[in-house]
This record gives sequence, C-alpha cells and structure tokens, in this order.
Amino acid sequence: MASSVETFFRPNIGCVKDLAESSDLISIPSKYSYFNTQNQEDGMDEVVAELVQIPTIDFSILNSTFPDQRSKVIQDIGKACQDWGFFMVINHGVPESLMERMLAMCRDFFDQTEEEKLECAGKHVLAPIRFGTSFNSSVDKVFFWRDFLKVLVHPQFHSPSSPAGFSEISMEYCEKTRQVARELLKAISESLGLEENCIDKTMELESCFQILISNLYPPCPQPDLAMGMPPHSDHGLLTLLIQNQNGGLQLNHNGKWVNVHASPNTFLVNTGDHLEILSNGKYKSVLHRAVVNNKVTRISLAVTHGPCLDKVVAPVAELVDSENNPALYHGMKYKEYLEFQQSNQLNGKSHLDRIRI
Repeated sequence: MASSVETFFRPNIGCVKDLAESSDLISIPSKYSYFNTQNQEDGMDEVVAELVQIPTIDFSILNSTFPDQRSKVIQDIGKACQDWGFFMVINHGVPESLMERMLAMCRDFFDQTEEEKLECAGKHVLAPIRFGTSFNSSVDKVFFWRDFLKVLVHPQFHSPSSPAGFSEISMEYCEKTRQVARELLKAISESLGLEENCIDKTMELESCFQILISNLYPPCPQPDLAMGMPPHSDHGLLTLLIQNQNGGLQLNHNGKWVNVHASPNTFLVNTGDHLEILSNGKYKSVLHRAVVNNKVTRISLAVTHGPCLDKVVAPVAELVDSENNPALYHGMKYKEYLEFQQSNQLNGKSHLDRIRI
C-alpha cells in the first residue's frame, strides 16, 4: 500500500497534507526519510527531553517612564540575544484575537483544494506569493514533512486571493508585528551600546523586507524518520513566531537540542543571521528545527524582518576595532544573501559561513 502512495504522489507539485491524509499511508515514502540519511552523519539527533524555559521579555516595560525599569529590560534583551538567540515576548500589544484569527486564516488556506493552493505556486524564491512543500523541492535531496505559504508583505503588501478575509487580517497582523520588531530592534541597538535608532536607520527599516511564512506539519506515521524543518538559522534581523499549541519547535542550546513551547498570546522571537553580522558576532543567530509527531497537526506562523532588500549588510562601524575587534564578516547585499539561501539546501549556518572573514 505504502509503495503505491510513493509511486503516484508528486511531492514537487503536490503537498504533504494530501499525502498525510491518504487512507492507505502506513509508512512514509523514502524521499522523506531524513533520519536514515544525512542525520546519521551529523549527529543532530540528540534531544534533551525536558521543556526548557527561555527568557521572557515584558515588552510593555520598554515604554516605562521609570528609567531603571527600562534599562533592566534592555539588559535582559541583550542577555537573551547573547545567551539564547531566542526569547518569549509578553504584553506586546498585539490583540490575542488577531493572532488567533491569523492562525485560523492560515489553517483555512491549507484546507483548500490542491488546485486552489497551487495557484500560489510561485516559481522564483522571491515570488510575491509562494506555496510549496519541503524547503526547496527543486534541490532538496531529502524532503521535509511540511507545506508552506510564503507571502511578501512589506514594503509592498501581497496576499493570496483566498480564503476570504486573508488579505485584511494579514495586513493588520503584519503591521502590528512590524511595529513590535522595530521596537525590539531599538532596544537591541541600545543593548549593543549604540544609539536607539542606529539599527533602524542603518538597516533602513522604514523599507524593511518582511515575509509572512505559514507552515503546516501534518501528523506523520513515522515521526522518528521524518523532519519538519532541518537545523537552520533564519535570514534577516528578527523573526516573530506564533503557533497552535502543538509543540515541535526545538533549538540548539549549548550544543544540545531542547524543546521550546510558547504560552498563548506570546511571541517567540529569534535572532537572524543579519543581526549576527551587524553586531559583529556578539549576538549570534541560533540553529533551530521543527520535528513532527503522529497525532496532531502543528501550524506555525513566522514573520521575518530584514533590512531593505538593497542594503549591504556589514558589521556596524561602532562595533569594529581593527586591533581588538576586527570585522568578522564581509558585507553583502541582503537580496543576494536571501536569494542564495532560498535557492539552495538548508544546511545549518552554511550560508552565513560563506561571508565570514
């Protein structure tokens, strides 16, 4: 039975959701067998079973009229960036009802027919709207147990035409998350000893490149063999993530994989490659991955915030000293970095390694 599914399923065109819902699916096609291939070689299967508590940041304190409180939360953000590369944000001001509606809209999108979703199957990695499976099915040697929708939402806003209401809700949601990201980056700028608006101005965040990425990870009959998303770091500066309450996110902390779960009405925030670059390595982007299970569907929604596409990103001059703290990265246009990363296989932080000095 399983072999017939493997023969007729077209992963480069179709989607994992349809495969997972096949009534005769009892084992995964070999194309999805991640842990029988490269993972046996890279030793990335060690997981700490317990749930870890990542740092929690109270966003509302950034607007505190008490200087000591604000200074303390800025220090906490800096420490979270340096020690974890992940932190959870509470009291962020984005309505919980809006977050819930946005997740529901993503679920409605994936619940459409394959033909409806394939209308969004943009071919270029920077297509305004792109639906697909795995990461980049044209180059992936092993397919990942994931369907995705990627939408470019700033500086030009795009949206799939269906389901109804997606455009209005996603526009409001992305405006709100963009405001949160820019305020966090002001605090991060200060935590690095820079002026509050240094990152905002240097990276031209008024024209920041913002992408909405929804991921669907259906139940998998052999979760010990498949992978939702492989170990990788994010491009850009900050990613804000929400998810339904079905776990699956793991990050690499001190050389071990640990499980991360967010409370309702919170954002999981992680640092990206370009924050590592501009901070000259002080704040490193963190490896993370998505694992799957055989019981429930996980939906996550990530919004990435990067510099202006045409911006050449290099270490901030104030953080570089030719004698004691030389530049660790070559400058590279953000668009070129993004196109290279999205056009190739995900392999840890290999794309960032290309521009290390």
